[in-house]
Amino acid sequence: MRRKHVPQRTCVGCRQVRPKREMIRIVRTPDSGVEIDETGKRAGRGAYLCPKWECWEVALKKERLEHALKVTLTAEERERLWEFGHALKEAQEQEGEGLSGKESS
Repeated sequence: MRRKHVPQRTCVGCRQVRPKREMIRIVRTPDSGVEIDETGKRAGRGAYLCPKWECWEVALKKERLEHALKVTLTAEERERLWEFGHALKEAQEQEGEGLSGKESS
């Protein structure tokens, strides 16, 4: 039986190759804005990040995201992406607490 092709993408933060469905796509829109593409199908130049805070931090601090999208982020766009990354971090921490809580019971 033939194996189904799984699209792969590289994270601009950690450079790890992962399945496209596990990644979060950031898109440069035709009007040069930068947004999070929740569907993964919006028109425009895209870059992918892992759903880990560390990748978002590296991509934003070292301007890897700007390089991949070939655009300069505005302060507002940078803040919006930073907040999204922090939300991921908080979700990871809560998930970690839930796992450690289950282990101790």
